[in-house]
Amino acid sequence: MSTAKTKVKLTRFDAARYLTDDAAVAEYMTAILETGDPDLLLLGLADVARARGMAQVAKDAGLGRESLYKALAPGAKPRYDTILKVMRALGVQLTAKAA
Repeated sequence: MSTAKTKVKLTRFDAARYLTDDAAVAEYMTAILETGDPDLLLLGLADVARARGMAQVAKDAGLGRESLYKALAPGAKPRYDTILKVMRALGVQLTAKAA
């Protein structure tokens, strides 16, 4: 008995393709903030920035495009004010609630 092996072609998941409106961005960022993972926060901000256009986000945040890429790279240690500028440029904000 012979079975034919079919190669399954998978495409790489890109969250930026699904961040098409403010509600999706807010939900995505809320889920990321709940994890408490700083690298995931940077990755999420990078996904949203790519969805909105990196060059435009950098301009709106008052940063150079390359500086924005470096600040949002996993393992980077951007300053808090840089994160706030990027979030403001993306139209999202941090919120606090009782744990």
